[in-house]
Amino acid sequence: MRTVQRFAVALARAAPGWIGSPATVVGLLAATVVWLALGPLFAFSDAWLLVPSAVASIVALLLVALLQHSQNRDTRALQLKLDELLRAVGDARADLVRVERRPDEELAQIEQEFDRMGEEDS
Repeated sequence: MRTVQRFAVALARAAPGWIGSPATVVGLLAATVVWLALGPLFAFSDAWLLVPSAVASIVALLLVALLQHSQNRDTRALQLKLDELLRAVGDARADLVRVERRPDEELAQIEQEFDRMGEEDS
């Protein structure tokens, strides 16, 4: 189980780099050309039409999961960096550390407070 988890984490970390690469675009174009070339061989049958649809659906689901994992990880790392900056800066409000975990109502209040502060500075 541990090996599967390590593999999944490694895949999730590497996937965003692969997905956006030129090689991926070239590979997708090549797959499309091969699929189109096979059309006459399969007489443009329903099965020939359904294969790319099924593959695209599965790939899209996997990509959503991989990209969401990557985005969550990046957001978490960014929040930790910001928390460290808040903790280190003397004039900063240390009560804002981990503010992203507070209820939406409290976030709205803090946002209004910053809006008022911005208006006073203008």
